Amino acid sequence: MKRILPAPLLSLSLFALWLVLNPPPGAGQVLIAAIVAVALPVAATPLRPQRVRIRRPWVLLRLILAVGRDVILSNWLVGRAVLRAGARPPSAAFVRIPLELRDVNGLAALAVITTGVPGTVWSELARDRSAVLLHLFDVDDVPAFVEHYKSCYERPLMEIFE
Repeated sequence: MKRILPAPLLSLSLFALWLVLNPPPGAGQVLIAAIVAVALPVAATPLRPQRVRIRRPWVLLRLILAVGRDVILSNWLVGRAVLRAGARPPSAAFVRIPLELRDVNGLAALAVITTGVPGTVWSELARDRSAVLLHLFDVDDVPAFVEHYKSCYERPLMEIFE
């Protein structure tokens, strides 16, 4: 069964998404949705480095809320910095942050979180995965940012994945 449906929740999600995005759900659309729902997870299986095992789901919920808060706050701060750029240009910087997180799934989640929060761009991961280089749009206190990044994102991901 795992060969046909290696990721059942992904298959179910793809099936539902296909039908939602291609109304009305006629017989042809249902057939295509079923093909997509089975074929894509099977084709993507070799691309997954290892099985994801979430060790602490409540920490995941806390992380999602923290990221949501930071996305809203960062949108506000970046918008404000852009609007007042004539009076005070943003102080952009590249910041190297040492990492303790080693799990590949955790690092992938950290990359998605980083690029999802406005004002931060994941620029480089060290070959040995010991540090990440971020570009920050506007930062005044680099040590405070590093501590926030590690405490709000990296440590929860370590609890979830390691």
